[in-house]
Amino acid sequence: MDPATLADRRRRRLLIATIAGGIVLLLLVGVGIYGLLRGPAPRTDTTPADSPSSTVTAPPIGPSREGPVAVPQVGGPEAFARAVAGALFTWDTTTGHRPSDYAQMLADVAADEEAAALGGDVRAYLPTVEAWGQLRQYQTRQWLIVDTAVIPEAWDTAVAQAAPGQIPAGIVAYTIEGTRHRDGTWGTEPVEASRPVSFTVFAVCTPPVPGRGSPGLCELLRLSQLDNPLR
Repeated sequence: MDPATLADRRRRRLLIATIAGGIVLLLLVGVGIYGLLRGPAPRTDTTPADSPSSTVTAPPIGPSREGPVAVPQVGGPEAFARAVAGALFTWDTTTGHRPSDYAQMLADVAADEEAAALGGDVRAYLPTVEAWGQLRQYQTRQWLIVDTAVIPEAWDTAVAQAAPGQIPAGIVAYTIEGTRHRDGTWGTEPVEASRPVSFTVFAVCTPPVPGRGSPGLCELLRLSQLDNPLR
């Protein structure tokens, strides 16, 4: 590995380690952004809908899926961030798969140096094994409709004001806003519920190389706390 590549990886590790501590952007640009990359507290809801009052009959049909689907790493940063968001929120308790199977799809596209920390982020978004067992009783499935995927202004500010080399090339942040949907059965009645969600996806992408057959690939670095995105 050439010295420039090694130095770039070292800078990236240092940057992400500092972000994980929640102080990097304070150090770089003095903006009040903190706690971005801690995983959210584990979800403990174990019903197909958020509450009985939010249920309706004849729910809309969610995406038909037989199980976890690989996250494509090509297509550019925004396409990758949207794919990550879909993989993070889309699961079905009736397929015979477990939360770890869905988490593996995101682990497969993780940057090596952040794989362990990212695993904690992902697990915090998924039901626990115990909650999964209860959700299975209601034939619960979940999916996400993405409304917007944008580079937040705070990230643009950080990049613009950072000293040369402080933020290695290729690192990008996309804040996702959308609607989380769930459906299942409550007793014998079909039920559905939805709520808005927002979070930030941090990734590193290499650009495509024309003429060399290289489409450019993205890897997942970290996820922000649910509903506490970078703005």
